[in-house]
Amino acid sequence: MKNLKELIYAPLSGEIKQLSDVPDPTFAEKMMGDGLAIEPSDGKVVAPFDGKIVQIFPTKHAVGLESTNGVEVLIHIGLETVSLDGEGFEAHVKQGDQVKAGDPLVTFDLEYIREKAKSTITPIIITNGDALSSLEKTNENVVVGGKSTLFTAMVQGKAEENSKKSGYEKDAIDIVEAVGGKENINVFTHCVTRLRFALADQDKVDKDALEDLDIVKGSFLSSGQFQVVIGQGTVDKVYAAMVKETGLEEGSKDDVKAASAQKQNPLQRGIKTLADIFIPILPAIVTAGLLLGINNILVNAGIFYEDQSIIEAHPEWSGIASMINIIANTAFTFLPALIGWAAVKRFGGNPLLGIVLGLIMVHPDLLNAWAYGDALKEGTIPTWNLFGFEIEKIGYQGQVLPVLFASWVLAKIELFLKRKVIDSLQLLIVAPIALLVTGFLTFIFIGPVMFAIGNAITDGLVMMFDSFPIIGGLVYGAIYAPLVITGMHHTFLAVDIQLIGSTGTTFLWPILALSNIAQGAAVFAIWVAAKNDKLKGLSLTSGISAWLGITEPAMFGVNLRYKYPFVAAVIGSSIAGAFITMQGVTAESIGIGGVPGFLSIDSSIAAFFIGMGIVIVIPFLVTYLIAIRKINK
Repeated sequence: MKNLKELIYAPLSGEIKQLSDVPDPTFAEKMMGDGLAIEPSDGKVVAPFDGKIVQIFPTKHAVGLESTNGVEVLIHIGLETVSLDGEGFEAHVKQGDQVKAGDPLVTFDLEYIREKAKSTITPIIITNGDALSSLEKTNENVVVGGKSTLFTAMVQGKAEENSKKSGYEKDAIDIVEAVGGKENINVFTHCVTRLRFALADQDKVDKDALEDLDIVKGSFLSSGQFQVVIGQGTVDKVYAAMVKETGLEEGSKDDVKAASAQKQNPLQRGIKTLADIFIPILPAIVTAGLLLGINNILVNAGIFYEDQSIIEAHPEWSGIASMINIIANTAFTFLPALIGWAAVKRFGGNPLLGIVLGLIMVHPDLLNAWAYGDALKEGTIPTWNLFGFEIEKIGYQGQVLPVLFASWVLAKIELFLKRKVIDSLQLLIVAPIALLVTGFLTFIFIGPVMFAIGNAITDGLVMMFDSFPIIGGLVYGAIYAPLVITGMHHTFLAVDIQLIGSTGTTFLWPILALSNIAQGAAVFAIWVAAKNDKLKGLSLTSGISAWLGITEPAMFGVNLRYKYPFVAAVIGSSIAGAFITMQGVTAESIGIGGVPGFLSIDSSIAAFFIGMGIVIVIPFLVTYLIAIRKINK
């Protein structure tokens, strides 16, 4: 039958992003379908075409629509917004409503979502792409909701209506069997696109059988939850069939979260806590690292001129370099304030008090932590005299452990006082007492003890890598990618920051950057060797993502599936790690952990480029030579 042209307008205003830029594998790997994402500039979502509301989730964070010509679209407002329970959202439609293009669907508090959710980036997905003969995406960088054309689709003429109105019962039974049976499911629920399971034993999951099911678009493990991607409008039917056919009780997302958390051991919970603290401040640190890299190019000799820097050869650039340096150094100078905000928020306290605590610890009246060593040698460390007790009057610039523990204490004191003090007096009592007590404890006990522990850790790492550089680089290069699988790599972000704060540089972060490049090189080899279009598309997008510092799509989507690309990448990063550590490669900041990482290198940059060559060539060649014999069979 004749194809029908469908214009699909942008459902909200903002900046266009590719799906590969979305930090969620469900969307980045197009498990739900093709589309685009928008970084919203306001909080208004409108209908992208004339049609009907197929589904609006109870938490109002996602809307599914079907156009009059049969195009199905999912609008997912932000990432991990299901956990907000509808707070910050207001729905203006309900399931079954007919809408016209431009009609308001949902309004949301953009600043609230930005603060509380993982991201505000909003994927717009065509969920029935197989019904289209073509899909043309906009070339614009910025769109206006209800006015800008986002997609132009050609809809295939409707043949017979799909007879699969029933049959979800069989799908439900097959999914339950693939995840290990009823007895392996502690609790399960669903969101707008996925089934979410808390499983007794995740090793019992038969992922091959699961992903062979036509109804399943992908699966992955995240935060202790095993998630099966089904699709909007279908997942609720599969979920209902699963409850009916298996007799399992319906669960809420909180039930699944609680069950998943119970399966985590103390180490896993500690790692998750560190991740929850450091991931929110990572954009500020990475931005600072990139800017410091630009400053390095301007002020370091031997890059463009044999014995001069750019600002020495062109003094008119010195002001620009100085300004960039101030902008870049601010995040590191006031790092305790950033950590204080994230940590107190994570521990349940008022994050504003965390910012104040961090600023207290870097107050200009205190001895700068970077000047502590010289002051100690000279015997000029300033002190307070508290009733005859001498307290060192030092700051904690660039330190991690002191502000982490102080933030925990602050949050606990604040929460205790809130339970004990009546509401009318809380403003006058809770914050002043919490800050005062925590401040005294920090300068008297927490700060000195944690400062000493942090320096001992730093000194131990430096001594080990100085004494056995080839072993240190070989081992860290080999274990970093496996650490990403477990989530333990987040702990080393704190170690890198501590190293930079104590010594001014880190020798670990350059190995991280090379490990990410190695994973990208391996997946690029799969892209070259594969003949399957779906695998080639996934490999290309995830390889680019890995070279820009995000390796999860490459590792979980391709390399770990075939195993040998992952092993080849680990071999390459291990060899390169040993080489650059022997050459004394260090970074003075944390930047983008991929190809742009060279901007953060402050010494032996030529050796770092050789290391990049190692992690590109070895993983690519090893993977390609194996893949051409195995992957297309």
